Amino acid sequence: MRHKRPPHARKQSSRSESEQLSALIGDIYDASLDPDLWPTALEKICSFIPGSMANIFSQDINKNANRYFTWGHDPYYISLYLEKYTGMNPIFPTALFFAAGEVYGMADILSHAEMRKTRYYKEWLEPQGYVDFVGCNLEKTATSVAPIAVVRHQRDGIVDDEARRRMRLVAPHVRRAVLIGKVIDLSKVEVAALADTLDGLAAGMFLVDADARIVHANAAAHAMLAQKLIVHAAGARIVANDPQSDQALRDVLAKAAGGDGVLGIDGIALPIPASDGADHVAHILPLTSAARRPAGASYGAVAAVFVQKARLDLQSPLEIVSRRYRFTAGEMRVLIALINVGKVAEVSLVLGISEGTVRNHLHRLFEKTGTMRQADLVKLIGGFASPLASQA
Repeated sequence: MRHKRPPHARKQSSRSESEQLSALIGDIYDASLDPDLWPTALEKICSFIPGSMANIFSQDINKNANRYFTWGHDPYYISLYLEKYTGMNPIFPTALFFAAGEVYGMADILSHAEMRKTRYYKEWLEPQGYVDFVGCNLEKTATSVAPIAVVRHQRDGIVDDEARRRMRLVAPHVRRAVLIGKVIDLSKVEVAALADTLDGLAAGMFLVDADARIVHANAAAHAMLAQKLIVHAAGARIVANDPQSDQALRDVLAKAAGGDGVLGIDGIALPIPASDGADHVAHILPLTSAARRPAGASYGAVAAVFVQKARLDLQSPLEIVSRRYRFTAGEMRVLIALINVGKVAEVSLVLGISEGTVRNHLHRLFEKTGTMRQADLVKLIGGFASPLASQA
């Protein structure tokens, strides 16, 4: 008796790949304007890759996860993941190490044999029949990542080169569609809500015009102005105490109206010494790009100036720590699990390895970092935190 192929397989055989892709791209951009269409777009992405479940979600290093759009999921297991398994998933936060737009799969993070030993696989993936995934980071920040993931069931098989190739065709359009959706949402941001967000930054943040006039300052910036150790206000303008730094700041701000083409999308950084000898740095970010313009327009500003004590400007604390101390993939998984779970015995259960193996990795982590306790390791990670993160 011949087995029937799944509907998406029959459809693919009767249509060329270019025809399928063209129709799929249209569905993706339709979803950017009508969020209710994302489940349908994800279903068709699953048909194209192929896979049995797809979702767009975010997760951070603090084990917080959000599911935005999903197709083919079991609501029970999604709830279970959010309640219990975010901290056990060995894919995170290693997924932070992949650049936005880069396609990756399970095998790029750990082998399938290693994954099958983990508690996450045994209790969450295996009961659903899932064996692999292919994904792409749509966005990433210092501590979180927002990917699209197409999950493969046993019937779909392990991700192969063809699945990766097809994801590379689809992913750029999904990224653009997500960006379009966010730009539309940004136009609805209210000034009061924006001010609350800015006040939550640890760095002093000044919104300024091209003449360095301060049109808005957050709480930390007001404290800096009051202390007068780094910058002060003169005639409503921000002035760096160091004359050379002040001139450089004025020159950059005069160019800021030219936007990203002049300063670059990441802006520019200027050293600003404080009166007490401490080194500080000012990061100037133009507010003239489409995504930032609503914030600038709210205050009549052309640039945001972030002033903070000089320290490493990091994209991801764990990524930089890994490179700095040359941790192996196994050591990183143990380190991440120790941060999320804590005890050696529990890490052993979560990762599916012996307690002896955990301890061996832990000893190597101590040796490479010059630390002696788990608390010291966690403290080390905290020391590499993003300069714009809130600090205690």
